[in-house]
Amino acid sequence: MREGDHMDQITGDKAAAVSNRRRQLLKAGAVGGGSLLFGFSLFGCHKQGPGEAPSGDRKEPPSEKAVGQASTAMTNEPPGLAHDAFIRIDRDGIVTLIIHKVEMGQGTFTSLPMLLAEELGADLSKVKLEQAPANNSLYADALLGGQVTGGSTSIRSTYKPLREAGAKVRTVLVQAAAKNWNVEPGDLKVVAGTIRHEASNRSVHFGEVVDAASQLKFPAEVKLKDASTFALVGKPVKRLDSPAKVNGSAQFGIDARLPNMGIAAVAASPVLGGKVTAVDEQKAMAVKGVRQVLRIEGAVAVVADHFWAAKQGLAAAAPRFDDGANANVSLAGIVADMMKVSQNTGAVATDKGGALKALDAGPGRRIDVVYEVPFLAHATMEPMNCTVDLKPDGCDIWVGTQVPALAQGAAAKLTGLPVDKVRVHNHYIGGGFGRRLEVDNVIQAVAFAKLAKGPLKIIWSREEDIQHDMYRPYYVDRMSARIDDKGMPVAWFHRVTGSSIMARFAPPMVKNGVDPDAVEAAADLQYSIPAIRVEYVRHEPPGLATAFWRGVGPTHNVFVVESFIDELAYASKTDPVAFRRALLQKSPRTLAVLNLAAEKAGWGKPLKPVAGRKLGRGVSTQFAFGSYLAQVAEVSVGPDGDVRVHRVVCAVDCGQNVNPDTIVAQMEGGIVFGASAALWDEVTVEKGRVQQTNFSDYRVMRMPEAPIVEVYIVNSHDDPGGIGEPGTAGIAPALANAVFAATGKRVRKLPIGEQLKKA
Repeated sequence: MREGDHMDQITGDKAAAVSNRRRQLLKAGAVGGGSLLFGFSLFGCHKQGPGEAPSGDRKEPPSEKAVGQASTAMTNEPPGLAHDAFIRIDRDGIVTLIIHKVEMGQGTFTSLPMLLAEELGADLSKVKLEQAPANNSLYADALLGGQVTGGSTSIRSTYKPLREAGAKVRTVLVQAAAKNWNVEPGDLKVVAGTIRHEASNRSVHFGEVVDAASQLKFPAEVKLKDASTFALVGKPVKRLDSPAKVNGSAQFGIDARLPNMGIAAVAASPVLGGKVTAVDEQKAMAVKGVRQVLRIEGAVAVVADHFWAAKQGLAAAAPRFDDGANANVSLAGIVADMMKVSQNTGAVATDKGGALKALDAGPGRRIDVVYEVPFLAHATMEPMNCTVDLKPDGCDIWVGTQVPALAQGAAAKLTGLPVDKVRVHNHYIGGGFGRRLEVDNVIQAVAFAKLAKGPLKIIWSREEDIQHDMYRPYYVDRMSARIDDKGMPVAWFHRVTGSSIMARFAPPMVKNGVDPDAVEAAADLQYSIPAIRVEYVRHEPPGLATAFWRGVGPTHNVFVVESFIDELAYASKTDPVAFRRALLQKSPRTLAVLNLAAEKAGWGKPLKPVAGRKLGRGVSTQFAFGSYLAQVAEVSVGPDGDVRVHRVVCAVDCGQNVNPDTIVAQMEGGIVFGASAALWDEVTVEKGRVQQTNFSDYRVMRMPEAPIVEVYIVNSHDDPGGIGEPGTAGIAPALANAVFAATGKRVRKLPIGEQLKKA
């Protein structure tokens, strides 16, 4: 996902209601059991968005009772006031944050508590998290318009609201203690969950004043800490979820266990839109442990006591399919159509300086090229899975999802149950990358559960997942530029042709024919070029569904833009770093990360020789997801075109960092993920069938192949940017430019390895 405008506009009475809610932002109430419950709005209002039920029907904000149930505690809130998140403090001083984001390796279950603890003055070890239930009215994300984890927004959307909430809770706790001691609140200090009056050597922990604090009114405004005084934020903190993941107690979706649960293996039509025609049910039932053979229009599931029996039963069932309308779809045909369509004039995303005329006027020369990037699968490490317990009066779903409210709505629509009768039990996610922004697995699992006898867990095999994924779109990019007689670009043209994910996922975000995701990191070019035009041509490929893939638009646009900039530098006979510096004088943050990465990488210094291999360095810069990055890659290329990545230096300006350890980890993981795709990965199609099946032909970088990754974080107190996806976007052009530096072969089509074989 990407940062974007809200899904709709608020006008009239709706706006007045929102304003009123903002005036009543904070309320406190005594909670049964002696706790202080603090409800706060992260976003001020609900915006209909991608997390809505597919029917489009949205219920009104829940009542006081519904709010209390959602937060596992009853409040004395005024009826009809809907909250988006909750802080609960009990008499033992334990602070519980009920949070709308999911943890899928990005570290939010550490960084979000850090934000709260910073302003609250809590002991971080006593801050606990509860996963929020599916509820769009309560937990919609301001940047994404729904209850969504994606778009590198977890910190960006909560940085200020969580801090304000912590400061306001701290204020009433301090006031309660001051009132009890008959002293001024300003004379008290809060450290690690304890309120101290040093003059009288008195202290209490939070839990001892929650009853008194619950009777006080929260302040409308608070002064937040200056970043220079942060005690937690910006400091390295060990991941709070690591112990559970190491000792095995952490629960992922695949770990769900229910009494008498059947486990199913699935085979869907190998061609999108195909239908089941025949199944050898008797042979499947003859396999020991098999319980049922289930059949829906496009897929077959075999239910058994355990997955191995289910898989063996599915093989025995040998389902056959009618391929349908997409039986003759091929990648060659898809690309040929895209090449043709890409010659059409597109919807205009950026137009300044009369670029079309400037391309053909003035001194210098015009350069025209075409870039291509392939379909990509997600190949998440935790296999796709979903557990469903469907009964006449309700449905429970255990899954790891980035969109719990969307999953809830889809299940409700399919079962005919009211939305509040569908309960989504969300879990840790073992790899999302955008794959779990989709609910196709939930829909299929619920469809099979309607036929099953008892609770049902479906596990999709690696092969089934890769061949039935929702793929990163194939893009064709037509690029043109004119460089003047000094070698500097004076006109720039970029036409993006590809599928529109937003048109399916969040239609209101597509404005004037432009998918904002498809042109991100292209339409807002950081380089100072007098005339720029960026267009978008929408083209939906037959036979494949497209979806978000750890960055989507930027993962292809950064590759295209940075590769073409490198071409222009070469054409002007200018060093690639020096060329970029000349164009970034009005983009100081991008220039700063470029300079830092170049310095730390030793740009311009000789590389250590590797026998029998050609060496090269490549560079890229980018601005995406609110963060600025530069990467320098060092590679060697063998006589057979084999590319080895030896070192990557990454400089990051993501504004105020919360946990630098998390930033380093995200950069390392994103770079390896992106390098795997850039070097080797593509999804191809023949006769409507995806050809890739597993890690044997859809490669992921192994440990011995992984480069040394050095991450340097710019010290900044600007508003935070996103960090989960940027590292993936910048590595492809750095590698391609390094390969050119080593071999003189320009890579305009990914994956790199495949192109070098053909060269």
